Amino acid sequence: MTDPVVVIGGDAAGMSAASKFKREAPGREVVVFERGEWVAYGACGLPYYVKGEVETLEDLVTVTPETFREERDVDLRTNHEVTAIDREAMTVTVESPDGTFEQAYSDLLIATGAHAVTPPLDGMELDGVFTLHDMDDAPRIRQSLGLETPAATLPDLGYGEAAAEYAALEEPDAVAIVGGGYVGIEMAEAFAAHGLDVHLFEMLPHTLQPFGPDAAAVVEDHLREQGVDVHLDTAVDGFLGENHVEAVAAEDMAVEVDLALVGAGVAPTTDLAEDAGIELGETGAVATDEYGRTNDEHVYAAGDCAEATHAVTGDPDHVPLALTANRAGRAIGSTLAGDPTPVGEIAGTAAVKAFDLEVARTGIIDEQRAREAGFDPAAVTIDAESRAHYYPGGQEIQIHLVGDRESGRVLGASMVGREGVAKRIDTVATALHAEFTVDQLSYLDLAYAPPFSPVWDPVLTAAKVLSSKLD
Repeated sequence: MTDPVVVIGGDAAGMSAASKFKREAPGREVVVFERGEWVAYGACGLPYYVKGEVETLEDLVTVTPETFREERDVDLRTNHEVTAIDREAMTVTVESPDGTFEQAYSDLLIATGAHAVTPPLDGMELDGVFTLHDMDDAPRIRQSLGLETPAATLPDLGYGEAAAEYAALEEPDAVAIVGGGYVGIEMAEAFAAHGLDVHLFEMLPHTLQPFGPDAAAVVEDHLREQGVDVHLDTAVDGFLGENHVEAVAAEDMAVEVDLALVGAGVAPTTDLAEDAGIELGETGAVATDEYGRTNDEHVYAAGDCAEATHAVTGDPDHVPLALTANRAGRAIGSTLAGDPTPVGEIAGTAAVKAFDLEVARTGIIDEQRAREAGFDPAAVTIDAESRAHYYPGGQEIQIHLVGDRESGRVLGASMVGREGVAKRIDTVATALHAEFTVDQLSYLDLAYAPPFSPVWDPVLTAAKVLSSKLD
């Protein structure tokens, strides 16, 4: 076909697909439409930009637009928004700074990502109430703290207006964070680093739901040690104030704050696909096959807008994480170039930093979910040292490991500790993809040296204990 491959969305999945496609099919054309200014950036680094550990937004950019255009020969068009897909005509409608036009495609990749959930809370429109999902959110949060925002090399995005808006206000003393997920925990650390009193509100019994109650309880105690006021089982009703937020209303109390961050999670951005008759799955994300193909043989989907197959259950799942998007995009790029490549299964492997703690998880931790998937789960929670007992500086690691009584298979794990957690979870993730039994996990030949691990690594110890329970 002479028409180009068209990609909607210029972040992880979209740019990985475009780059891989051009490497394998350099003679064919690929056009990427990105509605914003930024492409190929690490949104996971935004809390650390707000905190000040990352100096500029540009530091979060993995590959610049110029590199894509000049070195990788990708026809990348920023500030171009696709507003409709015509599957019968095999075209997309694009709104650009120069007007609206139609672009034909031979194959289409929908990589529209996800968007921040904005719950229907009173006062969401007040100044000083933020979400943090896109690159443009972070500079405005920094400026609300009275912090300078280094000049961007890209065109002005209105940061100067935001700076003027907050210059007339006193520097904030207190902030409310709504939601105890990844963003809420990481931003609690960022705000605390700037001297704010931090109030964290979570409507459920624990923060960090995907990590399980054992790990969450350790995190919550640590947050309190760091001076964060943690309000569990507390639903926020809204925000109070005239023009600028002055307080957060939650159940029977009103807490005075100067800023608020709503971190209620993300949802797949699927309007464009749904309007075109592309099928959605049970998770609400775009349904795809093992190659990322939708119900239209010429339309693919990848990244935070798409489902993937869970390695443990074998069912479709939606876990919007960076590696999942990059990996799926790369595979689809190969497929479009003529080398059919599965996008791969996911295990939901993730890690988060909570002040001095590392928290990580993979697979199925919730025993009710495991039962619904047809397993008979058993679990253990152990505490072990991160280093040999005689080597100084070791820290306690808590590991929660889940297995299946019938098959003996490893189902999932969560971990929390001050060191050695974020990478140890990869051992369990590998076991999940290989469908190891708990017994097989307990006999892995893992590296040992006193500064890094006891002879029996904590993962091996947890597996030994769980294996005995399964027996």
